[in-house]
Amino acid sequence: MHLFCYSSFLLIWVSLLSVGKQGFLGFGGDMTTLSPLLAITPLCFCNCGSVESSKSIHYVCKTKKSRPTRRFGRMDVGKDSRLLFARSRVAAQPTEQMMFTSSNPLVDQLKEVSTYRFRTEIGGHVKISVGKINGKYAVYVEVSSLELGASDSISLMLIWGIYTSDSSCFMPLDSSSHARTRETPLLQNSCARFATELEFEAKQTPFYLSFFLKPTSSVVEIRNHNKSNFCVPIGFDSGYPTPLGLSFSTDGSMNFAFFSRNAAGCVLCLYDDSTSGKPALELDLDPYVNRSGDIWHASLEGAWTFLSYGYRCKGAALQSDADKFDAGRVLLDPYSKIIINSVTDNVSGLLPKYLGRLCKEPVFDWSDDVPPHLEMEKLVVYRVNVMRFTKDNSSQISSDAAGTFAGLIEKLSHFKNLGVNAVLLESIFPFDEQKGPYFPCHFFSPSNVYGPSNGSVAAISSMKEMVKRLHANGIEVLLEVVFTHTAEAGALQGIDDSSYYCTSITTGLDSQNALNCNHPIVQRVILDSLQHWVTEFHIDGFCFINALSLLRSFGGEYLSRPPVVEAIAFDPLFSKTKIIADCWDPKELEAKETAFPHWKKWAEMNTKFCYDIRNFLRGEGLLSDLATRLCGSGDIFSSGRGPAFSFNFITRNFGLPLVDLVSFSGDELASELSWNCGEEGPTNKTTILERRLKQIRNYLFVLFVSLGVPVLNMGDECGQSSGGSTSYGSRKPFDWNALSTGFGIQTTQFISFLSSLRMRRSDLLQKRNFLKEENIDWHGSDQNPPRWEDPSCKFLAMTLKVDNPGSGLSSESSHVEGDMFIAFNAAGRSESVTLPEVPEGMAWHRLVDTALPFPGFFSNDSEPVIRQPYEMKSHSCILLEANIHDD
Repeated sequence: MHLFCYSSFLLIWVSLLSVGKQGFLGFGGDMTTLSPLLAITPLCFCNCGSVESSKSIHYVCKTKKSRPTRRFGRMDVGKDSRLLFARSRVAAQPTEQMMFTSSNPLVDQLKEVSTYRFRTEIGGHVKISVGKINGKYAVYVEVSSLELGASDSISLMLIWGIYTSDSSCFMPLDSSSHARTRETPLLQNSCARFATELEFEAKQTPFYLSFFLKPTSSVVEIRNHNKSNFCVPIGFDSGYPTPLGLSFSTDGSMNFAFFSRNAAGCVLCLYDDSTSGKPALELDLDPYVNRSGDIWHASLEGAWTFLSYGYRCKGAALQSDADKFDAGRVLLDPYSKIIINSVTDNVSGLLPKYLGRLCKEPVFDWSDDVPPHLEMEKLVVYRVNVMRFTKDNSSQISSDAAGTFAGLIEKLSHFKNLGVNAVLLESIFPFDEQKGPYFPCHFFSPSNVYGPSNGSVAAISSMKEMVKRLHANGIEVLLEVVFTHTAEAGALQGIDDSSYYCTSITTGLDSQNALNCNHPIVQRVILDSLQHWVTEFHIDGFCFINALSLLRSFGGEYLSRPPVVEAIAFDPLFSKTKIIADCWDPKELEAKETAFPHWKKWAEMNTKFCYDIRNFLRGEGLLSDLATRLCGSGDIFSSGRGPAFSFNFITRNFGLPLVDLVSFSGDELASELSWNCGEEGPTNKTTILERRLKQIRNYLFVLFVSLGVPVLNMGDECGQSSGGSTSYGSRKPFDWNALSTGFGIQTTQFISFLSSLRMRRSDLLQKRNFLKEENIDWHGSDQNPPRWEDPSCKFLAMTLKVDNPGSGLSSESSHVEGDMFIAFNAAGRSESVTLPEVPEGMAWHRLVDTALPFPGFFSNDSEPVIRQPYEMKSHSCILLEANIHDD
């Protein structure tokens, strides 16, 4: 560690430990970056040549690690300025010049002092103090220990200028001469120190003061140890590197922190009108004062009236395709909590679609919110697209609420009618409108389209109100999140592609938008985003789309212990948060399988359940595959987890919806494992329609009687079709009129019945652990063991046995709940089923037979089954429950 040689140990100690209340400062050498907000002891500076010591002054010393900076050449005072800043700010000029000594009485009057120290390239030190006095900014420059030669007649000049948006191009200092630099003499005191003071009107700020030193008797130009100009901010401060994004201090000042490791420069762009094509102010952040490590930062007082902000990054190395690099493009802060739509400048195209808004998040009253904190095995999940759920006119809600979070609240009764206790919202991040919500542009706010009148603040408040209302009704809120890729433009591109994106050509990934998830900065973005949604929006769980890519390294290979997956698993903030991996890839429109590392925390969307159930019910699957899925998929979840970690689904928001799964099965749909039940597409044939109806009931039945968490898909309950299309874009808005059709009525009632059944028989159907061998028997139709290895056998039955027969009374009736007999017949012929024996005084009662007409195919109050064997129709399922038989 390299330290300056100071004349006293006290000065060394203060130089190392002092930190400004508004950020870090360049000190020179390889000093370790220190944390802010350390207490400072008042120092006494001696006035050499005076018999009295000066008064003690309170000041802040900002220390930060030295780093390479862009070298400043000689200032071209005649160079034309193209500063956007000049359009709305008065050109700066000093109002007064005074001799500066440490005993100057004005020093005692300074407020909010920031002190910067530099080492020069020839030795010696430059100390710059900036503070407020009488509504103006005073700048004190003091040069010490400078070896200029033996002559006593040597004097020193300060050659200075100011800039905002371009550090290589100074602004005019006055309107008459258009001069861009000025020479100011530094006066030497008896201690051989050179000093001067500059003063600027507050209305002229913010800007940077940039200067170098020049002895009057020499042509030598003296700059800092990095051979670039001395540079300090006036009217703003260096700020802090944490937290990332926009934050507010207790005094109202705004701190900006922005990551870019490879940026040659970073410009903070401030707008006073989001519809304007150009920023009102641009600040070209100094890499020595406004950078700590890979973080660029600055702080502004809260009195400014700017409305929004963004950044421009310099350096073609920032983008993977240097030929496409646009240095003029304004980038959205990845950590912006409130974003607003901007109007693209059609001439230059420099504005992004979004800008960060310069305001705090709206205050929301969570005082009465009580999250349900349901155990996973108790969940019944409904996947919903917020916009499509209420966008259709059939929803009969107001136009300003249709397709928004508010609209979802108005249809809360639908969730309760179905018996669901958790909603899984499709990705609500701001997204690429051409490709859909699974190609996000941002990770810290809901898309404005889900709020009233597309307002950003309104969307945030509306979402929080939705969460609170759902919680009040015992319904958890889960979010689909996409952290493995972004939109192909308008997201993180251009900030630092080599850090954010997988730019290696060996990965086999689309490097244009595939995120480098296990890079430290991307991992930090992911964790910070999740924590934000949990703390600020009270979200109960997350479903990670394309989760397989979370396992990849920068080179594309799969990691056994991916850092981001492990960090999520062990984050204490997520101790009560559902964490679900979904290996569906929205780019390739397919689900991929792998052994997902879980640390007993990660649940998974069970794609194997979907495929095996579809295959069996169309008459092509094996009995062993069906049995494995019914019992909670032990082949996937037996290593330290359990069936509650299996989120089971039949359909989802891509591929065929449920009604199409039994109506279309052309060659192009082979991967869907669908069956059209005898005729392709729409039909009027009664036998075909009855078979399709049975199959729909069968799918729902298997979903609810299997161990694990059932996940319903929006629209399946009312028979919505995509016309056989598997694309996400072919999905239509929810048709509320379809709920009143015969199909809609019986299907919603059946789902409600199955939800109630799972709750009532939670001892057998909602288990966190796998069934014991003594709690389940497998049968063929004649009570012989199933023909497991016979691919032609399409019948399987099981008896789920209670631990203590006859000991438990139902909470809803006086009858004792006993064993359950469940059978599945995927063959095209009927089966005569021999039922197992029941204890004396009990009898089998039929609860479900999917082959019977509505409303008799499900009931809690059916008559006992007396006749043996039970005649089970083709393509049907049955469920019988053993209860006390009243003669």
